[in-house]
Amino acid sequence: MRFIDLFAGLGGFHVALEELGHECVFASEKKEHLAKLYEQNFGIDVNRDITKVRIEEIPHFDILCAGFPCQPFSKAGDQLGLEDERNGNLFDKLVEIIDYHKPKYFILENVRNLKSHDNFNTWKYIKDKLENKIKYHIDDKILSPHNFGIPQHRERIFIIGSKNGLNHFNWPEKKDSTKSVLDFLEKTPSNFTKLEDEKIEVLKLWQEFINCIPLNDNLPSFPIWSMEFGATYPFEDEIPFRTPDYTLENSKGNFGIPLKGMTREEKFNNLPNYVKKNQLDKKTKKPIPFPNWKKHYIRSNRAFYEKYRTELEPVVEKIKKLGVSSWQKFEWNVQGGERDLSKYIIQFRGSGVRIKKTDFFPSLVTVSTQIPIIGWENRYITSSEGARIQSLNGISLPKNLGSCFGALGNAVNANLVKIIAENLINDLDNNNPIETVNQLVENS
Repeated sequence: MRFIDLFAGLGGFHVALEELGHECVFASEKKEHLAKLYEQNFGIDVNRDITKVRIEEIPHFDILCAGFPCQPFSKAGDQLGLEDERNGNLFDKLVEIIDYHKPKYFILENVRNLKSHDNFNTWKYIKDKLENKIKYHIDDKILSPHNFGIPQHRERIFIIGSKNGLNHFNWPEKKDSTKSVLDFLEKTPSNFTKLEDEKIEVLKLWQEFINCIPLNDNLPSFPIWSMEFGATYPFEDEIPFRTPDYTLENSKGNFGIPLKGMTREEKFNNLPNYVKKNQLDKKTKKPIPFPNWKKHYIRSNRAFYEKYRTELEPVVEKIKKLGVSSWQKFEWNVQGGERDLSKYIIQFRGSGVRIKKTDFFPSLVTVSTQIPIIGWENRYITSSEGARIQSLNGISLPKNLGSCFGALGNAVNANLVKIIAENLINDLDNNNPIETVNQLVENS
């Protein structure tokens, strides 16, 4: 069959469908360096702006594939959804293309948050457009590569559609076993990037931190927010932004620094970034209290420090001096595991230094500073290892490491698409010459 690849990126959909024997007849990718790379990898000219293409000039196709921009719905962004001026309306463009060409199938992919975004109103809009406006039978499911033998946690929503019904389709069955992370690592990589010395020092500090906790006691399952150690600013009933100045005057901020005698601006400069926002309810315009999970983390961190203050105080003084606030946060996601950071996979994230077990890679993301780190080798994973995790091994990749992992973070996992497409695309449709001729006439 013939397929088109929209918002193509590195070509995850292309790799998957080409392996199944289908032919790409049109591709679109906005970013210039990715468009050139796509042409290099797959030998096809790439449209650079799908919003300006004349729909009738897109060649006839049977399958539409699109990982339409996820930024409007991602928890990492502003979550403007369909109101996003740059990317929110691109879904409607997809609908126009599908409605005009009436392909047999489509496969769409996005972040899992798409479905719950805006209290499910975004999903209701999408579902109504696909089912009621253009009359497709659709289904959706949240899947991750680790469900199918690939050791990467990367949950995404897949939306499949068929013009003639989905009675033939079943979502692929999940596997019980997963390959080892070690199967995806190079034995002696030649082009690896060594972990920076300053980050090695950060890890040494956190190693010193966890060594202070008695072995008989569990390490916290909640994220460590060290700026809460010694802090007493109010947070339970009202946000600090709405707290009277005289109340803040008698409290303590980051790492227990007294706020007494400071200007209001100075007081706020000495509070953690995550409590400075003045979030207002869109309807009532009243301040929104902190969510329960945030209150729980603040409360838990303060209690944890009070319990181990004597043991922790010397190392906390060192953590206090770290120049990046996210380095002052720590996530121990290996409960019950050996207390040796060099045994694990590590990520320096905006939410903190995250320690993960070696059974799964964390989800590749578009932020180049969050490339997974192999703790026992003090190095970042290589671009070719990242491509292997995304089932894209063998294609040429961006030379710049940041651009490469940005693209890999945006990519769809080719093996996962292939498994879904195998179940969706019914080869019997290829054996109906009358329908094919009619469609060609209709689209000519």
